[in-house]
Amino acid sequence: MTMRTSGFTLLETLVAVTILTLAVAGPLYVADRAAVAAQVSSQQLTASYLAQEGIEYARSMRDREFLYAYAAGGSNVSQDAWNAFVRGSGGSGEGSIASCEGQPCTYDGTPGLPMGVGSGRALAACANANMSSCGPLYLVNGYYAESGASNQVTPFTRAIQATLLSANDLKVTTTVFWVNRGTHYAVMVTDNLTPWQ
Repeated sequence: MTMRTSGFTLLETLVAVTILTLAVAGPLYVADRAAVAAQVSSQQLTASYLAQEGIEYARSMRDREFLYAYAAGGSNVSQDAWNAFVRGSGGSGEGSIASCEGQPCTYDGTPGLPMGVGSGRALAACANANMSSCGPLYLVNGYYAESGASNQVTPFTRAIQATLLSANDLKVTTTVFWVNRGTHYAVMVTDNLTPWQ
């Protein structure tokens, strides 16, 4: 009489381990992809706000020139303000958006910076015509700024460009780009600005 013992063979054990591994790895992979998607989605939202902020700053520069020209008086307030905004002729002396035409500019959102373009101003030309020459943004006291401590650097870089389409039509484009896990992302917002009247 022979006695038979039952048990798992090596092949059965390997199949069971493979099935168990797939059952655990699948949900872990899905969870990782969901976490990455949530992070990218959050970054896209932040980037869209940063891009819109660049457009709003350019619009604010135009409006400020109009208010200055209105207070100064004159026969053609709207056109004088527009010329000051686009080319820097007269106006508040705060610089024009012309330095952002053909070359990207950066916008420093640090509170208290004077409005305009140039040294110590909130809008400054990047090192060269390549948008990647614009520096990264830093998170300083809740504001995105052009400088800060190295531990506050964000993945975002913002570039603002202006293109004069006609004598009374200026296209302003703000691009915010960043890299997440080796993948390059960008958000671009474009708006056309015209004189007040």
